Amino acid sequence: MQVSANGVRLEVDVQGPDGGEPLLMVMGLGMQLIGWPDGLVEQLVARGFRVIRFDNRDVGLSQPFDQLGVPSLPTAALLHALRLPVKAPYQLADLARDAVGVLDALGIARAHVCGASMGGMVAQHLGFAHAGRVKSLTLMMTTSGDRALPRERLKVRQALLSRPRPSASPQQRFENILDHYVKLYGLIGSPGYRPAPAALRERIAGSVRRAYRPQAVARQLVAIVADGHRAQRLPRITAPTLVLHGREDALIPVAAGHDLARRIPGAALEILPGWGHDLPDPLWPRFADHIAAVAQRA
Repeated sequence: MQVSANGVRLEVDVQGPDGGEPLLMVMGLGMQLIGWPDGLVEQLVARGFRVIRFDNRDVGLSQPFDQLGVPSLPTAALLHALRLPVKAPYQLADLARDAVGVLDALGIARAHVCGASMGGMVAQHLGFAHAGRVKSLTLMMTTSGDRALPRERLKVRQALLSRPRPSASPQQRFENILDHYVKLYGLIGSPGYRPAPAALRERIAGSVRRAYRPQAVARQLVAIVADGHRAQRLPRITAPTLVLHGREDALIPVAAGHDLARRIPGAALEILPGWGHDLPDPLWPRFADHIAAVAQRA
């Protein structure tokens, strides 16, 4: 269903009983609400949650922002390296206000919040800027953005910034897009929980068929780069917080998980061996148990 949130049209999916504990799930860079697998959602519903997934602005079936143009990633990277302000088409704080707008549209005063990767950065904003709306926080495979933290390996960065091979044939273009993302997930996925290649390709194909908006990825990347003072605001978070990170995360190295847990008062930290930067099926029960445990602390 579509709702108006913070003045933006967003696609929202709600699963679970009306009386369940509301759990707002915030997805990562360029990812759609279906990035939260149905099987994981079912695990969470079984633990008593009313699970709320949504497409962030500019991706999936939510309102596009193509009128803002496509920013220059090299320029943003250079300004960031020189510690100069980076102008983004929109900010992560705007995405956090969108998330609050989803709760408003559904008539929910407070919710548990779980964010993954960029969604975890947005969830941090919810924690320190909208504390009254947050019951608990689960921050998965994400970072404070502190400059001193180790970065992804060069080949991962190159894969993230690369584009699929062009083709005049629509079918070949589609296959090239799938090849591109299969390669990327091969680099950042969980080495301890490799999916069957055909299953991974079909999951990516389903996402591309639903919506494919690479221009939005550039805008969201610049929003991440422009978010320069998040780390200093993390001590303001008061909600019970759990940091979940994979020991083998090649995109956001595990040091970021340790850093987040140190910065947020009272935060618990769980480092899972074999886990990379994805949501592998065998870990769904553990993810659901951890989310339920931090919710109980609230």
